[in-house]
Amino acid sequence: MPKPYYIFSSGILRRRDNTIYFEPIGEEVADDEVLCFVGYPEVEDNGAVKRRPIPVEDIEAIYVFGELTFNTKFFNFLSQNNIVLHVFNRFGFYSGSFYPREFLNSGRLLVKQVEHYLDYDLRVEIAKKFVDGASFNMLKNLKSYVDERTELEVFIEMVENERVKIDCIDEINDLMTLEARIRSAYYKGWGYIIDDEFFDFGKRTKRPPENAVNCLISFGNSMLYTMVLGEIYKTQLNPTISYLHEPMERRFSLALDIAEVFKPVIVDRLIFKLINRGQIREEHFVSELNYCYLNEEGRKVFVRELNDFVESTVKHRTLGRNISYKGLIRLECYKLIKHLFGDEEYKPFKVWWV
Repeated sequence: MPKPYYIFSSGILRRRDNTIYFEPIGEEVADDEVLCFVGYPEVEDNGAVKRRPIPVEDIEAIYVFGELTFNTKFFNFLSQNNIVLHVFNRFGFYSGSFYPREFLNSGRLLVKQVEHYLDYDLRVEIAKKFVDGASFNMLKNLKSYVDERTELEVFIEMVENERVKIDCIDEINDLMTLEARIRSAYYKGWGYIIDDEFFDFGKRTKRPPENAVNCLISFGNSMLYTMVLGEIYKTQLNPTISYLHEPMERRFSLALDIAEVFKPVIVDRLIFKLINRGQIREEHFVSELNYCYLNEEGRKVFVRELNDFVESTVKHRTLGRNISYKGLIRLECYKLIKHLFGDEEYKPFKVWWV
């Protein structure tokens, strides 16, 4: 089964015959420098890694965190095999994606996507669903800790009071403002969920994040965005046509819409786990004036745990079978498609377990 590859070392990615090879530059590469690689690397006489073969049928996506060199043959090969590549800069912040030409085109669905964007009432209806799902999942996170931390009750009430206003809103900007108020109340409760004093949240800051918690949120949200984009690519949806976030140049805004629903379920729950279990610690961060980012070891810990998390499964109430978190994201795309075609009203994903 194809899986994502995460590359932290510097080197060259190139096509050779019908295989992708990673060739490190001037150094031996430890096993954890390239996560999820399979097979045996070729080695020099001195034992240093010469190159690592990556069977193309084994690749779902490639995540680049190191300094890598590519050529056009390599990108053509990715496009032929429908492989998305995501690039992050040296601070671990998302830079962009190589998104191959779409291979599941549907003119009929594209027309429906555009219709639901141009008809403002239809657009607002979908946008409300995203905010409803996201805020419900935030509320579920707070409630899952309230038995141990009764201080959370006040923030639960704040979120509940804001959520009832969703149906009364008929403007996208007002909906975004409401979502921001809900998220602000939700974040205020984090201080009672996170046990480590080093991870004092304060307030949400980004571009750049100012402390460790904001750093984890930004990095986690970027990783989730790329995962959602990858799942959209496997459907007939156009990722540039969105409803809650305004479609803009140079971004796949539908991935932002769908990611909103899953941030509390995947990113936030993972952050709570990593901090409270001591898997992410102060030593994993680099802090400068009004600036904080994960060091390489911290990124490896987060990526490894995130990958395990999204591949874990839950029993789906409707399907009656186990499905991974990544599968839930794909299912969300299919639910949206059914809504656009008028087959079934879109109901956002809402956590049904603690």
